[in-house]
Amino acid sequence: MRLRVVRRTALQPGTPLGTNLHPVLGRVYAARGVRSLTELDTSLARLLPVGTLEGTPAAVELLLAHRAAGRVLIIGDFDADGATSSALMVRALTGFGFAAVDFLVPNRFEFGYGLTPEIVALAATRAPTLIVTVDNGISSNAGVAAARSRGIDVLITDHHLPGAELPDANVIVNPNLEGSRFGSRALAGVGVAFYVVAALARRLEELGLASAATAAAAQLLDLVALGTVADVVPLDANNRVLVAQGLKRIRAGRCTA
Repeated sequence: MRLRVVRRTALQPGTPLGTNLHPVLGRVYAARGVRSLTELDTSLARLLPVGTLEGTPAAVELLLAHRAAGRVLIIGDFDADGATSSALMVRALTGFGFAAVDFLVPNRFEFGYGLTPEIVALAATRAPTLIVTVDNGISSNAGVAAARSRGIDVLITDHHLPGAELPDANVIVNPNLEGSRFGSRALAGVGVAFYVVAALARRLEELGLASAATAAAAQLLDLVALGTVADVVPLDANNRVLVAQGLKRIRAGRCTA
């Protein structure tokens, strides 16, 4: 049996967190990578700005092009991150007045993982004009090609590491794309979906197409918290804000039904 030694992280003397802080609490914060008092602020104001995640502006415009007369099909995965991502996207788009929104969570043992050509064939029976992947799709080159060959637009929202060649989707939103300058690579799939939804909400308000859309998007943070924790992604400063805000809503009984 192999043993792995994990050294504990200790606060260094003179750090901002070291002043008037109980030693036990200091060790807890240090173990979680907290290095400044500002990182303990979990208000939404501390969230990395919506729109700074590359691809979200283009994703918003693509979604808007299918809002009035298109048919949007969400393709998810059946783990907790995929389920919460699917629920978040369906609820948001429906609430934002999209004409037709549906979802599909295929059995990966039957159809494979991600947007496979087999899943595209199944999805095509619902006649979508736009497929939106959540928590999958970044490695689905063949599936994206199959969808595009059928005249179906594809928006990929994912957090998994990309392969050597990206799929030929209309738009890709993924903080782990090479060259991304987004401040966190630790978003779960539901976190990526939330950033797209939040950017869409802001754009709808700017266009006068929806009122209080940003507030409505924030009400879905319970799903973001659940999917983020369940997917065991690192709780960096940005994810701590998402989880803290989601737990706040859960404790208050304001859960997404």
